Amino acid sequence: MTLVSHATSEQRGENHWLLRFELHLPHAYAALWPALTTPDGLRGWLAAADVLERRLGGAITLRWLNTAAVVTGRVTAWDVERVAEYTVTEHGRIRFHLEPVGTDSTVIRFVNERGGTQDERLDCLAGWHEHFELLDSALDGRPADWSAWTDTRWSALREAYASLARA
Repeated sequence: MTLVSHATSEQRGENHWLLRFELHLPHAYAALWPALTTPDGLRGWLAAADVLERRLGGAITLRWLNTAAVVTGRVTAWDVERVAEYTVTEHGRIRFHLEPVGTDSTVIRFVNERGGTQDERLDCLAGWHEHFELLDSALDGRPADWSAWTDTRWSALREAYASLARA
């Protein structure tokens, strides 16, 4: 399993955050693109895509299978095999930017621009971190078993992010 580094975040005005992850994954970007942009791919690590119109301006509805949260929105950037961006209710702007490194690894630069309290920021940092661990597992042929999901890993990650915030 690839180690997911802790994210960075910065406050952009009162109750507005920019969360960033940079992931170096040992997978070709051709394998990553469908994981980020197709219903089958998203289900394996993030959420069920009940609606996903794969084009700029297309509709999207994501239903989280570990919490039952549902968000709707639009595809706000779409550059095939390079950039997918969804702007959705509750989570704000979610942007995946892929950069191939050779033929068998990829860097994902992820940004989540969102509103929320400090507690919601910590919740999202932990949530995205865990989901990116699940992405790595899904790409290794082990998609998430949502029926077996517990909040144990999320809770540990949230505490780690809270400790970093206190430091």
